[in-house]
Amino acid sequence: MVKWHRKDLLGLEDLSRKEIELILSTAESFKEVSSREIKKVPALRGKTVVNLFYEPSTRTRVSFEVAAKRLSADVINISTETSSIKKGETLIDTGRNIQALNADIIVVRHNSSGAASMLARHVGISVVNAGDGWHEHPTQALLDIFTLKEKLHKIEGLNISIVGDIAHSRVARSNIWGLTKLGAKVIVCAPKTLIPPGIEKMGAQVTYDIDKALREADAVNVLRMQFERDEGAVFPEQLEYFRNFGITRERLRKAKKKIIVMHPGPLNRGIEISSEVADGENSVILEQVTNGIAVRMAVLFLVAQGRDKA
Repeated sequence: MVKWHRKDLLGLEDLSRKEIELILSTAESFKEVSSREIKKVPALRGKTVVNLFYEPSTRTRVSFEVAAKRLSADVINISTETSSIKKGETLIDTGRNIQALNADIIVVRHNSSGAASMLARHVGISVVNAGDGWHEHPTQALLDIFTLKEKLHKIEGLNISIVGDIAHSRVARSNIWGLTKLGAKVIVCAPKTLIPPGIEKMGAQVTYDIDKALREADAVNVLRMQFERDEGAVFPEQLEYFRNFGITRERLRKAKKKIIVMHPGPLNRGIEISSEVADGENSVILEQVTNGIAVRMAVLFLVAQGRDKA
């Protein structure tokens, strides 16, 4: 069995299949902790985890905080609105100051692609990427994959469709890297203006036909339409998008009966997914949130071990 040796988790592109499988198996062992009356283990007692978020977040930030506390770590949340960042302090200087405070792990979300990697090169403590620009969101992809494996008992050979704003989605990129390394077939589906050039080189197939994307899919991962990033009128009108690409009950009737419906959140109901589907029997959206705690416990635990061995 592969041993974890990395002090950081920056993306899934650089991980091997065995490293991804190690994270998933570690998460499986940690999931039981959340069902206990006392939801804690001493795995990171004495360690300090700092959540450094330059973008708004609910699920990811809270999930990392809960995960760290269930590992018995101390947690500090830094708001960019009330910190020296508002005075012009750079990411690197902020990271070095956090290191000087003897913290052990920085969980960072940033609006610039590559920010987590840059920070990791300049600090000796562990860095976990909680989403960097349009680049990657590794723990979201890991919890998506964990949920798929839990529901369908395998990843190898599955057909997974990713539908929505592919162009601006770090979630899509991390899912493509992770799923293809584990042997799944990935199809991405969106309007042509929202499919980035060269995505086929990552191992994904492209279709602009939503019914084709759903027809043979074992699961569909529905992405939020990030209208706030409309820098060149590339987005269709909202009702037009829902009419042509929205995941509705009528569309699911043409898919496999037990197709799994996923969404990384937050939901835009009536734009990329109908409420009937989001709250329906095929949906595992809330299970994804629950599984995010176990996956992030595994990541925090492993990077702490990797740093200690470095």
